[in-house]
Amino acid sequence: MPRAVLLVLDSVGVGGAPDAALYDDAGADTVGHIAECCARGEGDREGLRAGPLKLPNLVGLGLGEACRSATGRIPLSLEGEIRDACYGSAVETSRGKDTPSGHWGIAGSPVTFPWGYFPKASPCFPPEIVKALCEEAGLPGILGDCHASGTAIIEALGEEHLKTRKPICYTSVDSVFQIAAHEEVFGLDRLYEVCAIARRLLDPLRIGRVIARPFVGTCRHGFQRTQNRRDFAVPPPSPTILDRATAAGRDVVSIGKIADIFAHSGTGRVLKGAGNMDMFDRTVEGFSTLADGGLLFANFVDFDTDYGHRRDIAGYAAALEEFDGRLPELFALLRPDDLLVVTADHGCDPTWKGTDHTREQVPILALGLKRQPGSIGRRKTFADVGATIAKHLDLEPPRAGDPFC
Repeated sequence: MPRAVLLVLDSVGVGGAPDAALYDDAGADTVGHIAECCARGEGDREGLRAGPLKLPNLVGLGLGEACRSATGRIPLSLEGEIRDACYGSAVETSRGKDTPSGHWGIAGSPVTFPWGYFPKASPCFPPEIVKALCEEAGLPGILGDCHASGTAIIEALGEEHLKTRKPICYTSVDSVFQIAAHEEVFGLDRLYEVCAIARRLLDPLRIGRVIARPFVGTCRHGFQRTQNRRDFAVPPPSPTILDRATAAGRDVVSIGKIADIFAHSGTGRVLKGAGNMDMFDRTVEGFSTLADGGLLFANFVDFDTDYGHRRDIAGYAAALEEFDGRLPELFALLRPDDLLVVTADHGCDPTWKGTDHTREQVPILALGLKRQPGSIGRRKTFADVGATIAKHLDLEPPRAGDPFC
């Protein structure tokens, strides 16, 4: 039986969506702008990388052509020979530019309802929610209560957090309530307990995720986030390809934060790691043991959290090149009837203003489709990915999407 591997390169968008202007993102282009900056030497960093963006394996899967499908042009240095792959781009139909909207859409369950958001004010959270959270969780209060960059607010309020034991709560343009606390002083389990309470309190407001953001360190030496992040998400609005595969008794492997994103619905065996390369190790491990008819679904989050939000062009370019260099390990594991799909969930252009995601189209790069290699064009929805995988694995199709094979 055929197998399928779905890799989501978190935030690796390929050009502004048709409605990007509604999100103040007209002109955003994560891959294109990184390539342009590298060509000008603006992606150089001593000891890390230098020169044009070098992604021979992704280019071989059609990344340059996927960019052309989205923007009408191939970014600098991303031209090259394409192997027997299918390539194109896809447009977001969900209303957000966030992780759940993107991933759920890819898996065949686009968001059809409006997310709840918090106003750009300070304080930004409803006082009745803050009051209930403090009472139920036994908190002396909260810090932050505003829109902020996660790393910046930890640096700004970390010392006060250590003194008061008040968790740092903040949000962004996404539908999210984030809670940062020191792993050792506040306690990791306690942080998760507070997040679980917040998740329940925020359900009526349609807030997509509550995210635990643990950190360590001291005022003197600085604070650093740890890899013990946990997302408390609402479940998708309809069955996804993960649910379909699980219902059919198939082997399912979830890598990284996939299980959290899908509220652990149909996510099977869960393998986690610390950083993109550790995630790639887990992907190779999971794929090596994936049973016939199975589905592996992986997320590589560092592109987004470590480089996109931090607007780190050189770091983002280096991470792409590092990922690209390991793709042959997966190619070597592919059987003749296996399907490999590489895509993304949204953009996070490191050249863009602010620190938030960007509303972009995403690439679709597929190896092993039962069709003539070449362009699949610009797809009307991310859900075409899920529909294609369902067809490949002979599963009941998800609610949305049309297969491109």
